[in-house]
Amino acid sequence: MEGILNAQQTDQFIEHGFVRIDQAFTAETAAQARHILWNDLGLSPNDPATWTKPVVRLGMYAQEPFVASANTPILHAAFDQLVGAGKWLPCRSMGTFPVRFPSDEDPGDTGWHVDASFPGDDPSNYWEYRVNVHSKGRGLLMLFLYSDVGEHDAPTRIRIGSHKDVARVLAPEGDRGLAFMELAEKLAGMPEREVALATGKAGTVYLCHPFLAHAAQPHHGTEPKFMAQPPLLLRGDLSVNGPSCVERAIRLALA
Repeated sequence: MEGILNAQQTDQFIEHGFVRIDQAFTAETAAQARHILWNDLGLSPNDPATWTKPVVRLGMYAQEPFVASANTPILHAAFDQLVGAGKWLPCRSMGTFPVRFPSDEDPGDTGWHVDASFPGDDPSNYWEYRVNVHSKGRGLLMLFLYSDVGEHDAPTRIRIGSHKDVARVLAPEGDRGLAFMELAEKLAGMPEREVALATGKAGTVYLCHPFLAHAAQPHHGTEPKFMAQPPLLLRGDLSVNGPSCVERAIRLALA
């Protein structure tokens, strides 16, 4: 499958930092994934009285529904367009799952941040993982919706265009870049940006520039939210001078 994204969508990715793909995988696949997650939660999908925490984090998920959802022809074609054919690795795991439940309690994880992509001096310490201007190790940030997510269902907040601000902050830091927490602190001093909400039906995927600032939020809806946020890992290094949409976005931000 070639050219799944039209010129308007690729331009939006470069300018805004993300593109939304509806029906990137099937609702049936999403339902199969939720069934596995509910079993591991040990909670009742039909009894809200059992949903006592605002967020529950589950472990790595590499079962067939999760791998199938990340490897549809639609998504592979989009990866080729945004990152470059032959530059990315197929996604074999959805990583950890932060399952969010309706709650008045503060979930405690709603700060703006950019996901880090390569280890610092201590590979066992995630807070020391780093990001550099070439986005070493990460081709995309991806948001996979495994349940319907409306505006009250704790949709991920996206700071539109923030990938350009982040690129400009990272440029002087060279190959070493900044640690996760160092970059998170600098986000507070970046320009105000309009915020978009990552809503959509189960099977929707948001493909985001790896520098895009994003944040969780409390759940004020009625049904639990199931979403995964895996990276698209790289087969080869990217470059500010490269031809892909991810690379062009960085280059334009620095021009």
